[in-house]
Amino acid sequence: MNAIASARSFLFVPASRPDRYAKALASGAGAVIIDLEDAVAPNTKVQARQQLVDGFSALQAADRLRVLVRINGAGTTWYADDLALMGRLSKHDLGGVVLPKAEAVADLVQLTAMVGSGCAVLPMIETAAGLAALDLLAACTGVTRLVFGNLDFQADLGMACGPDEAELQPVRLALVVASRRAGLAAPVDGVTPGTGDTVQLQQDAARSRRSGFGAKLCIHPAQVALVQDTLAPTNAEIDWARRVLDAKSRSDGGVFILDGRMVDAPVLRLAQRVFALAAP
Repeated sequence: MNAIASARSFLFVPASRPDRYAKALASGAGAVIIDLEDAVAPNTKVQARQQLVDGFSALQAADRLRVLVRINGAGTTWYADDLALMGRLSKHDLGGVVLPKAEAVADLVQLTAMVGSGCAVLPMIETAAGLAALDLLAACTGVTRLVFGNLDFQADLGMACGPDEAELQPVRLALVVASRRAGLAAPVDGVTPGTGDTVQLQQDAARSRRSGFGAKLCIHPAQVALVQDTLAPTNAEIDWARRVLDAKSRSDGGVFILDGRMVDAPVLRLAQRVFALAAP
């Protein structure tokens, strides 16, 4: 769970392409999501499930801990079989399970009971109903992080967002606040669909960090490095945090001045957070 909670980038790979599993894990991504949902056509779901079993078994145990599987949503015809498979894989070091279009606490309770406490559960908020149940979903036992499905959310609400998705900022804030209230790791932001648009990707990742997200979904290996770098503290921020904590160690325990600015408890917590984010 530590690998999932601290990952800055989550790279999707189709379940039907087991030849790409190891490559995705070697891409520099913090975690890899093997996708049984959107990346697999309805008539190949059963075949993809078997390909997942075979490909997953070929991975090293340490790599399996960085692997999540996005199953098909509750209520679909594939859900029960996906759920049973997750129960089996969780006994062989599966890192986590992503539940798309999460809306009901009962579904998360069922999923957690199936995979056990050692497997992370990440609900995807992709609908108005999921947003309405946000705090309840975040508080479920076994949930490690929330994930924002920005494209499906727009489709569910009939939105036509601009490139900066300013219309979704209240939703993003809601995920960050719910995560904080539930004591979860910072949530995972949605995808940037343009795989070759590095300008848009950088802007999106920078917005994710400003908004309080700790990670972002990636749909192509070429997106990983930029997302990793953008969501990490800069060298200047790390240097500032180090100087704050060094000055604190020499102070008498109260408020002090550094670079002409007051340093009190909230500033100290920010410096400590920068160091935590800087960890690989």
